[in-house]
Formats: sequence, C-alpha cells, structure tokens
Amino acid sequence: MADSDGMGLTSPPWPLHLILLHGWGASGDDLLPVGQELTRALGLSEGDLTLRALEAPDVHPAGGRARQWYDLNTPGWPGIPEAVADLGRRLDQELAAAGDEPVVVLGFSQGAAMALEAAMARPCAAVIACSGYPHPGWSLDGSVSVPLLVLHGQDDPVVPVAAVEAIATVVRSTGGRVDCHVLSGGHTISPEALHHMARFLQDLGLSPVKTDI
Repeated sequence: MADSDGMGLTSPPWPLHLILLHGWGASGDDLLPVGQELTRALGLSEGDLTLRALEAPDVHPAGGRARQWYDLNTPGWPGIPEAVADLGRRLDQELAAAGDEPVVVLGFSQGAAMALEAAMARPCAAVIACSGYPHPGWSLDGSVSVPLLVLHGQDDPVVPVAAVEAIATVVRSTGGRVDCHVLSGGHTISPEALHHMARFLQDLGLSPVKTDI
C-alpha cells in the first residue's frame, strides 16, 4: 500500500519495522525486493514485519521515476543539509508511529549515506549501510548507541571500498558498535549481503526465531 511518504507492505507486523532508503537514480520501491528477501531470510512472513520504502524528494537528472536525495553533480554537494533535515523529519514520524517497536533503517549507496547521517542520530534499533559512504564532515557524538552494519563490494566501481574504513573510524571513535564486511562483487546487494543482514539482526534479538541460513 502506498501513501505520500512511502510505499510498501503495511500488514499488521510482528513488532519490527524496516525502513528502506534507495540509491541515487533509483525510485522509492527499488529496495522492496531486498526487504522481502530479508523478511524471508529471517524466517518471517510478510505479515510479521512492516516494510516502508521512502522515496527521495528530488527528481534525478535522468528524469522519469529516477530520484535523488541530493544532487551529486553539484560540487561540494550543498544539498546535503536540507536533505538530511528533511529525512530526519520523516524518520521522526516513522519512529513516533512505531512507538516502542524497533525500527531498522537500511540504505543503499546514497541512501546509505543518508542513513548514516539521519538514522544514526536517532533512536533506531539498527542501521544497515550497503555500498555507502560518509558525507564530508560527518561525525557522531558519544551518546550514539545505534548498532551499525556496513556491507560493501570489494570491486565496487561506484563507491570505493575505502569508504568502509572511513565509516568504521567515525563510529569506533565514539565507542559505538559497527560490524563491517567486505564482500565479493560490486555495487549491489548480493545474497551474501542478505545473509549478513539476517545474522546481524538475529544477533541483536530483532528476529523472533533463529534460522539456519
């Protein structure tokens, strides 16, 4: 079911909410198949977990259904602060609607960079960053305690794999938890990545059952 903020599956959940943030040039529903595969990997049915695929507000230069969180073609990426503030407001609404139920934010590429900036600063149960990068000057304070999973393809031609260590350095500097895995492949979310996501969420107690995957 779709609405003005996002699109996705909104059947009554086991108390876990998964928010998906797509990459540059994709559309809001781009990561829904990933969310559905992760639901199955956790041993859940679609009715056990709420998927919310948020769509970036700006039209990508390619036009059509392609969207962007901010313009990557403008030097210095001046659109970052406004984009982060806008996403922060949307995440605050999602967290308020979830109440005491855990919220996990999963972002890919530019969506992962947005998750690092906006979701790590909020009381999310976990953040998963796939093929992402840190925004210039991104930092965290010592009060941040959101567990982070970072996944990146060794041969990623779009975002250098060095971004993994850059992200980990920021989180570790505050004593936060960050699990990093460099995987085979390029700029994509592979079955191996889904395996790590499921294990990460299970280890955090965010799956009602342990599954052998």
